[in-house]
Amino acid sequence: MPLEERERTAEGSKPDETMSYGSTRDQVADMTFPTQRAEHAPLVVLFHGGFWRAEHDRLHVRVVADALADCGYAVANVEYRRIGAGGGWPTTFTDIAQAVDALPAMIEREHPGRIDHDAIVYAGHSAGGQLALWAALRDRLPGAAPGWTANPPRIAGVLALAAVTDLAQAHRLGSGRGAVSELLGGGPDEVPDRYAAADPSALCAARTRVVLVHGVQDEVVPVDMSRRYHVAFGTELIEVPGGHFDLIDPRSTAWPLVVQALRTTVNGSS
Repeated sequence: MPLEERERTAEGSKPDETMSYGSTRDQVADMTFPTQRAEHAPLVVLFHGGFWRAEHDRLHVRVVADALADCGYAVANVEYRRIGAGGGWPTTFTDIAQAVDALPAMIEREHPGRIDHDAIVYAGHSAGGQLALWAALRDRLPGAAPGWTANPPRIAGVLALAAVTDLAQAHRLGSGRGAVSELLGGGPDEVPDRYAAADPSALCAARTRVVLVHGVQDEVVPVDMSRRYHVAFGTELIEVPGGHFDLIDPRSTAWPLVVQALRTTVNGSS
């Protein structure tokens, strides 16, 4: 089907292709290419949120993939195993590591020249923002931690939207009705080694550009979490009007600012 003839639905269009980066049902990524065919498009590796739980999947950010494709980006909308369906510690994290390691080469093999390997961005919303940050921090993990590598893939940067940047704080706040404890199997006092290997705030600064975007009216993940991460690690922070889900709603007033933040992440300038 030509890209310009995609069937649009309330949840977004059908992806151009679904790629498997592993052997299980949830180790897949939906590929959406720019609506106007272009060579060497920037690639957004997109991680959905939903507090890492199985009842939330990649479908709810399909409209984001469509909107970014309309802006000229190729998008890999990544699924991963989640709490209640084989995910949690360490499976969710090893899936993310496997996805970012495998997908660019898979895309190049199936669609030569369609993506720019010098313009790859990890992007995620909410819990997906935590995963996007973690994926860029794998060389900062304790050496025995699941997903650790001395040589992570080279990327242009990370775009973290309303991200859960501090798992210990999210646990204390009871975010997502205890989701962090479910993800890691306990609190920071019970499984400190897991927090040390999963919590972006427990790790060093990333070696790549990090742009945080957060709605000032967010009642799900407080904007103060991004503010503290920004101060601690010297990241860029863009505060936008609206709440938690405005950042993944292409109809919202926050959306143009999200797109501009992505351009900043890719191109290295505002």
